[in-house]
Amino acid sequence: MDFTTDKLRSLVRKWQTLIESHVDVKTTDSYTLRMFCIGFTKKRTNQQKRTCYAQSSQIRQELVLKLIPESIGREIEKATSSIYPLQNVFIRKVKILKFPKFDLGKLMEVHGDYSSEDVGVKLDRPAEEPVAEAAAVAEA
Repeated sequence: MDFTTDKLRSLVRKWQTLIESHVDVKTTDSYTLRMFCIGFTKKRTNQQKRTCYAQSSQIRQELVLKLIPESIGREIEKATSSIYPLQNVFIRKVKILKFPKFDLGKLMEVHGDYSSEDVGVKLDRPAEEPVAEAAAVAEA
């Protein structure tokens, strides 16, 4: 999963601070993922200066802590609003760092036993000759 460059460029605006962060996550089925998050600061109405840049290290630290327990997108915006109001918060990219080892026994245990009774029945049909039909169509 990844954002296209034109989507990323359309999100960038003037008078905003771009905040990027990443965190490594281990799933319950033993995958290790690296999730990249991107967010932008909002322009407040009561700002005294024309530009107000947030301290990215403070927001990045808080953002990573809020990203881990499945808070994505809008939930990240709500969680970081006490530090600095954010907008357009997305999970920009997810990389798979480590795959679990393939174990057929464990896979069958998780997904249930596969019974051979569900397999279809073989039909005995004579093969049709498509060449004869094509010749008949060409003559007409």
